[in-house]
Amino acid sequence: MKLQVQPELFFVGVISSHIVSTIMSGYDGHRGWIYYLAVDPVFQQNGIGRRMVEEVESKLRKLGCSKINLQVRNSNNSAIAFYKHIGFLDDDVIGMGKRL
Repeated sequence: MKLQVQPELFFVGVISSHIVSTIMSGYDGHRGWIYYLAVDPVFQQNGIGRRMVEEVESKLRKLGCSKINLQVRNSNNSAIAFYKHIGFLDDDVIGMGKRL
C-alpha cells in the first residue's frame, strides 16, 4: 500500500543484495512523520539507522517540511535512546489512537 502513496518516502537499505533496513515516512503538507524504521539486528550499531533517517530528513526538507514527528512506545528504551542520540527530543505529548 505504501508504494501507492508517497513512494518517494519509503527507503530500503541494501548491502550485497540483502535488505538490511527499511524506513517508511510521510508528509501531510504540515509535518513529516517517521512511521517505521527497521535495521536487521546483525547490522545495528553501524550507522545504518542514522543514515536512513538522514535520507528521510533530506527528502522532507526538499518538500518544504520543517519538523518531523515520530512515535515510540514508552517501553522501547533502545529506540528512545537511538532517536535522542540523533537529535530528536521528547515533545511532551500523549500519542492517541483509535482502531477502526
